Amino acid sequence: MIYGIGIIFRNIFYDLKIIRSYAFPTPLICVGNINTGGTGKTPAIEYIIRTLLENNITNLFTLSRGYGRKTKGYILADSKSTAELIGDEPLQFFLKFPEIQVAVCEKRAQGIHKILNKFPSTQCILLDDAYQHRAVRAGLNILLTVYDNLYSNDLILPSGRLREFRSAAKRAKIIIVTKCPANISETKKDEIIKRLKPEPHQKILFSSIKYLPPVAVNTEMMHKYTDLKEVFVLLFSGIANPEPLEKYLNQNCKTLFSLRFKDHHVYSEKDMDLISGKFLNIVSENKIIITTEKDYSRLCTEKTFDKYRNLPLFYIPVEMEFQEKDKIFFNQTLLDYVRKNQ
Repeated sequence: MIYGIGIIFRNIFYDLKIIRSYAFPTPLICVGNINTGGTGKTPAIEYIIRTLLENNITNLFTLSRGYGRKTKGYILADSKSTAELIGDEPLQFFLKFPEIQVAVCEKRAQGIHKILNKFPSTQCILLDDAYQHRAVRAGLNILLTVYDNLYSNDLILPSGRLREFRSAAKRAKIIIVTKCPANISETKKDEIIKRLKPEPHQKILFSSIKYLPPVAVNTEMMHKYTDLKEVFVLLFSGIANPEPLEKYLNQNCKTLFSLRFKDHHVYSEKDMDLISGKFLNIVSENKIIITTEKDYSRLCTEKTFDKYRNLPLFYIPVEMEFQEKDKIFFNQTLLDYVRKNQ
């Protein structure tokens, strides 16, 4: 009750403009959720980045809080950035998309001011996990919810796993149901739409996760991987929901062994000793270690590098995918919003 009352009054104060929020003259796209846990925000942000870049919108920024970093305030990512300095997700964006700018700031309005002062030609800022950050008024709010864990079936913390009441979904223009089966039927889509009860201004889209071929951290170890179906895999992951990845690997490798760590886990030398020990205990020559792309970004430090230098370590990238009709609508909505609001 105490948490819920606090959320109610906070939103009322923002709605009545008792607490100030800021609008900016640059397109702001907010991607977030009202559930706690992993809903696929990182693949969604990366999908938006690729779509905008492919359509010549190149002066892009991502702005995140930088969850898990050991720093505070505004930081612009550069070649010296680590997960400890800016957080694992922003570092992943920086490493994957060198053509864009990546910044972190827990006070998003302050971060946007700094970006626009230094980079006035910025065409769009993507706000990562900022749905509850109402100090900034984004022009396009995108809400994510997971196929098998819809916010409509949940309760507010601590009774459930919602950060806000379900009514907060009304602020979104687009609701994306993530991690759907690739062959989801129209009947199932209609059932989900009825459960989510969208407002007239809202569009519900459905996306799935596509796993790409594993990438070798050390290219000299690439020969260890030929066909996933022929190898034993040790997976280690520190993400909110590793089950979809475990299910995919179970279906596509010879045998899977899995080590789970907490979300955003910072790996120590002791952890790497545990991982390498588990790997050496697998009785096979045909074996590799796989982690997530996000976990790999946390391993990019000299402290842990020597621990996996001689191991066949791979990370597995993921992408968000839409069926053609939803893809056309989503891409066009993004492009129309950014182009019309320069």
